Amino acid sequence: MRVARVVFLVFLLVTAFCCGCQGPSDQPAGAKKTAKPATAAAPAVSPEKPVDGGRIVIASIGEPSNLIPPLSTDSASSEVANLLYVAPLRYDKDIKLECWAAERYEVDEDGKLLKFWLKPGIRWTDGVELTAADVEFTYKLMIDPKTPTAYAGDYKAIKSFTVTGKYSFEVRYAEPFARSLVTWALAILPEHVLKGQDLMNTKYAREPVGAGPYKLVSWEPGRRLVLDANPDYFEGRPHIDQVVYRIIPDTATMFLELKAGGVDMMGLTPQQYLYQTKGPRWEADWRKFKYLSFAYTYLAYNLKSPFFSDVRVRQAFAHAVNKEDVVKGAVLGLGMPTVGPYKPGTWVYDTSITDYAYDPALAKKMLAEAGWKDRNGDGVLEDASGRPFRFTILTNQGNDQRIKSATIIQSELAAIGVKVSIRTVEWASFIKEFVNKGNFDALILGWTITQDPDAYDVWHSSRAVPGGLNFVGFKNAKADALLEEGRHTVDMAKRKKIYDAFQEILHREQPYLFLYAPYALPILSSRFQNVAVAPAGITYNFTKWWVPRDKQTFRLEK
Repeated sequence: MRVARVVFLVFLLVTAFCCGCQGPSDQPAGAKKTAKPATAAAPAVSPEKPVDGGRIVIASIGEPSNLIPPLSTDSASSEVANLLYVAPLRYDKDIKLECWAAERYEVDEDGKLLKFWLKPGIRWTDGVELTAADVEFTYKLMIDPKTPTAYAGDYKAIKSFTVTGKYSFEVRYAEPFARSLVTWALAILPEHVLKGQDLMNTKYAREPVGAGPYKLVSWEPGRRLVLDANPDYFEGRPHIDQVVYRIIPDTATMFLELKAGGVDMMGLTPQQYLYQTKGPRWEADWRKFKYLSFAYTYLAYNLKSPFFSDVRVRQAFAHAVNKEDVVKGAVLGLGMPTVGPYKPGTWVYDTSITDYAYDPALAKKMLAEAGWKDRNGDGVLEDASGRPFRFTILTNQGNDQRIKSATIIQSELAAIGVKVSIRTVEWASFIKEFVNKGNFDALILGWTITQDPDAYDVWHSSRAVPGGLNFVGFKNAKADALLEEGRHTVDMAKRKKIYDAFQEILHREQPYLFLYAPYALPILSSRFQNVAVAPAGITYNFTKWWVPRDKQTFRLEK
């Protein structure tokens, strides 16, 4: 899944200005609590004392593109990097900010001044101590126009950055910035390693030096990455000795490996979850989980394409595609249709929006009004010049749900005279050669939903540049103004109104056809203990997972 690392963020808002590492509530005053649309297995709690040792093999459908976090936007890179690096703050199991590398922090002057104190004694894996100078280096790297990152916006909102001691720094803003604390949940980079490096060609993109719970020891392109426990990790060595990411770009092959014992953890497809993992053996040897993920799947249009530059065409498609059909066919009902970029059930999701009704006849009428008619009787619509409405939906290889979604959309658009081809591309090429370069008609992808509602990096017109996250080229002055206002508003009730208005613009303009929010369906070997579902998922306490000694198949030499 492509993520905006963006990927990465929460709903913590600076509505309570205090010191410490506890954030305020995730709902505006007076908001109704919403039921959690999720279920999960009971936690694996063992009466035994946790022990070190063992290996976990995790299946990954994609290979990381880059292990310097600011340079990557894909989930494969983010998942690995999250075990290699640390940040001043992080998210706890309830998706609230807490201290990590920071010992404490203060928010002063109504949110315009942040003060941080780092924990002394944190060391990079090469033995050098992590200090405030590394944070300053990261900040300067992020605002450097030569740094090829999609995530500079948060850092450019800073008025001044000052190192106040070996382990302390202050960040000043010209005005309150809603994502000010969220900014400091992004990775700290090592100055002594990356200073003066060409980030696009440095060896450290594949041989990273971090300070996190694990360190990368090998990377076999196209096959696997191996991480060993970091014995000097400042929070204490993680219990599991080794983490192996096996790159298996096909969910069916991945499942065969799971059944054969070659994989300990993967995300199941709905078919696998519902029908292929039942019976005594599965119940004894595996644990399944189900919860609505912070993610959504969408059909994105290239707004520069002559097919999709007219909003009437995009609105017509919204009437032509039955999202219930997509949810039933692509994820076997294990998802929720959605109308925007936020997770259903969260405070920011606009429940007042009524989705476009499934109405193929109306869709065909709207296309005719936009100039698309079957002028030669061949069953395919043409424009006034005779150009047929034929386009290609791109998606990545190995993602059966996206391919099924494309197939259903293909069928439903054919019914109104639009001819669709489907093409799948290997993940790395898909991102680098097609998505980043805007080389597509339409594509099916997914975003991880950010906990903070700020969507500036994905939707602001300034991000509609090659390599930017606004790769569809969406430009709307009103949306820009709302996004700018939203990130400088800290009152949650006011932000709710701002982002409701933003969602209404997206709903009207339809730069994406928002399809559904899927359920996360991870499966994990029952050997692993201390695993439980929380709002953050199941991996929030990964360093505390452990394997009983008699079930360990691997031990790292000490």
